[in-house]
Amino acid sequence: MTIFATFNTFLNQLDQNKIIYRLSKIRSESVLVEVAVPGERWEVEFMDDGTVEIEKFIAEGTMYDAKELDVLFKNFSD
Repeated sequence: MTIFATFNTFLNQLDQNKIIYRLSKIRSESVLVEVAVPGERWEVEFMDDGTVEIEKFIAEGTMYDAKELDVLFKNFSD
């Protein structure tokens, strides 16, 4: 199976299972599929060489109020 066939099959499976996703391109050698499910976000990259890289971000379950926005800007602004 080619990388395109693998990629297309994966997208079809997401659609069939009604899983929300977004396509992005952040590296020249890959296409990124960002998948959102409750409590998790997955980044699935389909690489030119046929490999697939997956990184998962799993929520700790802690909820914050609007004051946490200050932390965002303090820690991640230029």
